[in-house]
Amino acid sequence: MNTENQWQLTGSAAERYERVLVPAIFAPWAADLVELAQLQDGERVLDVACGTGVVARHAAQRVGTTGHVTGLDLNQGMVGVARSLPSVPEAAAIVWIEGSALAMHLPDSAFDVVLCQQGVQFFPDRLAALHEMRRVLVPGGRVLVSVWAGPTPYSIAMWNAVERHVGPDAAATFRKSRTGEDPEVLRQLMAQTGFRDVQIRGRTLTTRLPAVAEFVLRHLAASPAAAEVDALPSSVRETLAEEVSTALRPYGDGDGAAFPETTNVVMALH
Repeated sequence: MNTENQWQLTGSAAERYERVLVPAIFAPWAADLVELAQLQDGERVLDVACGTGVVARHAAQRVGTTGHVTGLDLNQGMVGVARSLPSVPEAAAIVWIEGSALAMHLPDSAFDVVLCQQGVQFFPDRLAALHEMRRVLVPGGRVLVSVWAGPTPYSIAMWNAVERHVGPDAAATFRKSRTGEDPEVLRQLMAQTGFRDVQIRGRTLTTRLPAVAEFVLRHLAASPAAAEVDALPSSVRETLAEEVSTALRPYGDGDGAAFPETTNVVMALH
């Protein structure tokens, strides 16, 4: 999510991503994005950069059994986990496709809605991806793209600790995932692509993490740095986790931490 495969997860990391990061971080945002999209029964929805499919599953519930949902992601491991999860009851069937957002092998005008949660910052060619999103939308169809507004206390503490104990390359990957994308740039790119009525909506939620030191190690095991972290001595892993936990003490919430998190959602019509 340098290249389009920067956030490739191998081995069991994709399964851990679904178990650890989706409930704590991505699921609340998926529900918010789908709510903002105002999906209707019977609509056809494409979830671009679907990961393990949390947005697609929320969308499937909204469009019902008469709707259709497709999840597309370049990451083989993520798509494999998405396919392995149980079907959502009373919801649209979901088709999972391993493929690039820059060249979707999907028909023109095949979808009523395109959603993309926290994926566009990883695309090496945003304009190409937006052209593809517009191509697969019906005239009058709508697109919603969410991007983080910036880092959080947790992400800052995490990448600082990773840089100290794992290395600058691993830290750079974490920074890339949380770099605040300028929504105005996305708005201009959408207009350049031919989208109309482009709007930017700021959305803020409170993110709550369980016991932070433990969560940090589970998070790292669900990241591209998993193998590097696993190779560290256990004492170094523990020090890394404690450093993050200490940095989040001002945001203490029981045995965990809570802090506000903001995304910008760029919305437009075909």
